[in-house]
Amino acid sequence: MLTPDHAKRIVRLATLIFGMLLAAASALGQDLSAATSKSSSRFIDAVNGTTVEQAVARALKDNPELNAVRTDVEAGEALLRQAGSRPNPTLDVRGTKQFGGSDGSFMIEGGLPLELGGRRAARVAVAGKELEIRRLAAADRELQLAAEVRNKFGEVLAAVMKLQFAEKTLTLAKTNFDLVSAQVTEGRRPPLEQNMEIVELNRIRAMLEGAEAAAELRLLELKNLLGMDPKQPFMIRGDLGQMLDPIPPENTASERAIETRPDVAATRAMEELAAARSGQARAEGRIDGELMLGYQRMRSSFPLMDINSQTGALTTMNENMNFLTFGIKLMLPLRDRKEGMIAAAKLDEKAAHSRTEFSELTARREIAASYIRYERARRAFEIYRVGVRDQAAANLDVVRQTYEFGSKTLLDYIAEQRRFIETENGYIDALLEVFLARTEILKATNSAELTNK
Repeated sequence: MLTPDHAKRIVRLATLIFGMLLAAASALGQDLSAATSKSSSRFIDAVNGTTVEQAVARALKDNPELNAVRTDVEAGEALLRQAGSRPNPTLDVRGTKQFGGSDGSFMIEGGLPLELGGRRAARVAVAGKELEIRRLAAADRELQLAAEVRNKFGEVLAAVMKLQFAEKTLTLAKTNFDLVSAQVTEGRRPPLEQNMEIVELNRIRAMLEGAEAAAELRLLELKNLLGMDPKQPFMIRGDLGQMLDPIPPENTASERAIETRPDVAATRAMEELAAARSGQARAEGRIDGELMLGYQRMRSSFPLMDINSQTGALTTMNENMNFLTFGIKLMLPLRDRKEGMIAAAKLDEKAAHSRTEFSELTARREIAASYIRYERARRAFEIYRVGVRDQAAANLDVVRQTYEFGSKTLLDYIAEQRRFIETENGYIDALLEVFLARTEILKATNSAELTNK
């Protein structure tokens, strides 16, 4: 039996709990004001923000890694110029002096290497192929970087979409919380429902923080690709749903890509480089020569006496002789014909040919996989757009109305709201997957759209 003392204690406990709930609601309202002050608008500028094409152009201009690869190309150009240089001439200066006598000689001789057997042409061919490989590597890096920028740009847009959805969800949750709090105050709802709304509201706040962190991290990664400082202000603009233009037919794009993709072309250039090195090895194994031209002066004395025409004294007979020297010095490939280098170059050429065949197979596989990925992603997105997203929103609205009429419990409404949140995030993920799959097609087919060229 409930005594008056027990009744007073229950009333006091209920009053205390109700006061705590009101205090928590007040504190929560202050926290929500601070939380909602963080807006997704600091990521998006619909007027002055950077578009995806502008981001790609900026990355191709300012990315430090790409600039390093381009510097390698400049180094290759310098090496090509060096390969075309002719060898320096040689100069030989010599002299002789007789011990205890006056005999001696002096000789100066110059040499000009001839580079017989096509040595210079072979050297230039090797340097030219090495330069071509460097240029193709730079082109491939441009392709990869443009794809990375587009993908990261899409990820930023998707993260901002999730952030905007989280903000709308938080605003709606706060409205529901205020409504339930008012009903609890009026005695129309039990205090437990207000507590449940507090829990759900805090969960959505945590979801908002995670969505905002994801957007910030994706934006930092995009800045890194653009060669920007992390603290530098940067905003983007664009609609992920409006960036899904039609793709080229697979058959046409596949054949074109095999001929134009820089990574495939680089393997062909490697095969040609191996052939050029084989030719260089054969040239090095041929006879070579050096053209020689010089001047020699000799002073000789004879064991005979002569009379000086001026003094009439006896003197030793001396004679000074001047010579023009000329000739050719030959390098005879008798012991070393570069057989090992030639054999190694031929094996390298064979290996490079196998790599070329495999790179073409890989390119075809990547193209086929990208089209499969795109088709499946597009179908999944259409299912979300037509048969999931709108229906989930309608279901949530029905459950909310039935909850307000008393036919459903708050737990039913919260569960349906969580399903709707999951559905909306799944819709954004499906949209992003279509965008990423389309970018993969552009990269696999070496589309000019990817790099804005």
